[in-house]
Amino acid sequence: MEKIPSVNNLTIAAKRIQPYIHRTPVLTSETINRMFGSSFFFKCENFQKVGAFKSRGAVNAVFSLNDKSVINGVATHSSGNHAQALARAGRLRRVPVYIVMPRNAPRVKINAVRNYGGIITFCEPTLKAREETLKRVIKETGSVEIHPYDNYRIIEGQATCTMELIEDAGAPDMILCPVGGGGLLSGTALAAAYFSKNTEVIVCEPAMADDAYRSFRAGRLIPGVNPETIADGLLTSLGERNFPIIRKFVKDIVTVSEESIIEAMRLVYERMKIIIEPSSAVPVAALIENKLDVKGKTVGIILSGGNVDLKNLPF
Repeated sequence: MEKIPSVNNLTIAAKRIQPYIHRTPVLTSETINRMFGSSFFFKCENFQKVGAFKSRGAVNAVFSLNDKSVINGVATHSSGNHAQALARAGRLRRVPVYIVMPRNAPRVKINAVRNYGGIITFCEPTLKAREETLKRVIKETGSVEIHPYDNYRIIEGQATCTMELIEDAGAPDMILCPVGGGGLLSGTALAAAYFSKNTEVIVCEPAMADDAYRSFRAGRLIPGVNPETIADGLLTSLGERNFPIIRKFVKDIVTVSEESIIEAMRLVYERMKIIIEPSSAVPVAALIENKLDVKGKTVGIILSGGNVDLKNLPF
């Protein structure tokens, strides 16, 4: 029976993936510190392999499988970043990778999946269509499903992001993390609980895709219905393995507007001179909306990825 990953699981994952990922930098900004009266440490997963934190979980999951399990390849459904990450991990392991993607996925992400050798099947942009198409692909190919977030090996890999943040910048008072399906968030929450017990984990979510907020408040999973947000990486609903971890180890969840996400994205572009995607901007949007008490605190912020279509920026 699967169990919530332990300290040892996270440590093993960090060693397993180390040869295949970047140890991404932790950046600071005096301007942003002054704006909000805090000391911020930005964990830059926009500099990660394939441009997002997803590489961590994908590599851990693929390299956790034995040779017999993985012989027919791996498969998943994803709007982009997990698809790219799994395609790359499969190429490293030299196995086929089958990706179900919604038809409206960003072109830059579709092209990247193909460049990594992923075999794409398109579907309608609904969770039901994704899941039904993936079942068909798995039946036809005999491949192993690597769920984008509802998978403990994925969670272990994503946890290594916060492990590095704590090692490189010290234990912050607070960590701000975006949430979609909850893979990054549940990994972040576990890493903070195991390695930085006094750090509060605060979740930041688009108000237009607020299933995590509603689920957290209700104490039960409430799936999102047709969420619409510029933060395309946060459209999925929380996973069943992710939610109990989030309930136990997360301090609070706040939501932000689409306008603030765009403003936050522009702020990071202009002040830090780095490219982030809208999903990464959601925690910064929470600062802009004054949703959090961060005055005088040290705050870690996970910048989850940087895969954007530069011909279609929202500002």
